[in-house]
Amino acid sequence: MLGSQSGYRTTFVVLLVVVIAGITMACHKHSAPASTLGRAWRMGFAASAPRPTLDEIIQSLNMYLGHADAAIISTEVPWDSLLAGKDPVALVNNQYTYLVSIYRGKNMQLWVYIDPENGLNRQTDSDPLKAKGLSIAQPDIQRLYRRFVVVMDSLLHPDHLGLALETNLIRFGAPDSIYQGVRKAVNAAAADVRTIDPAIRLSISVQADVAWGKLVGSSSYIGIDTDFKDFPFIQELGISSYPYMCYQNPGDLPLEYYSRLAQGHNLPVFVSEGGWTSADLPAWSIHSSPAQQQAYIRRQAQLLTQAKAIALFQLTFTDLSISAWPAGVSTELAPFAYLGMVDSNFNPKPALAAWDSIRKLPLNMR
Repeated sequence: MLGSQSGYRTTFVVLLVVVIAGITMACHKHSAPASTLGRAWRMGFAASAPRPTLDEIIQSLNMYLGHADAAIISTEVPWDSLLAGKDPVALVNNQYTYLVSIYRGKNMQLWVYIDPENGLNRQTDSDPLKAKGLSIAQPDIQRLYRRFVVVMDSLLHPDHLGLALETNLIRFGAPDSIYQGVRKAVNAAAADVRTIDPAIRLSISVQADVAWGKLVGSSSYIGIDTDFKDFPFIQELGISSYPYMCYQNPGDLPLEYYSRLAQGHNLPVFVSEGGWTSADLPAWSIHSSPAQQQAYIRRQAQLLTQAKAIALFQLTFTDLSISAWPAGVSTELAPFAYLGMVDSNFNPKPALAAWDSIRKLPLNMR
């Protein structure tokens, strides 16, 4: 489970990013009730589509913009391009700046998350690095990552910047050399960014399910004290959670599922990625339904209220049509193919009504 628990992110982004760049040309039970007075968290998605085509990405974008007031870009470092000598400024401009202008035109706050490790398999380095016998443990590779982070911040001007994803899962799953390489690179990148952008809110993300002892063979809460110690620069905390892989029902999630992670630390939290499948997935011993997914969205509001969270993101707005993706990728994507608010034909699922009912609450930012 360490290898694929949240691994669809990188493959999804890498396969879509070239298509997204074309948008420029195309467009020139123990429950506490959620607050009825409003919500303190923004809500949004990353760019996604059922199939990796320009038309469907545009269709999805036009649709989900009406259901969001924030956006997130969550991506692995484009190692292949950087190792080939491509200019990171040109890469970022070609791939992201127009998309960001769309978000800004909708008055959306922007979160950017940059993954220095392997989003498909937290036990190893990124696949392009492995293919060349390289590692984030190496100083030259760390410098490439740091440069890319600075360029992303300088050109996109996000409101929130995440420098590593699921650090506790990396620590549990990967060799210590990789984790220490991530730790060193990320802390150095934080210092780099601070020299040019003292106002940006910096963070990492942690895996909530792992923090609660799930997926790593623990029967009790583990926490994330090590992450706070190893990444002392963080001003807010991102949370990744796919609890359908370790809980049978949304109501089984403890009310403090998010809030406990930040206990003793005076900083904001937000969900940087996650979801609940609407489909039965017997190959992974996962059993769910559209009604359970809808119940999860409602439970999310309770967890977010308890945590005084500032944002909620899902990386996919639509379900994925697995047959449209490359064969080598479809197996990795399958457990995450039914997290969308709409299905792969853009038909709304019950979860969308729950999402919208929460989003319509007044946004009361602290």
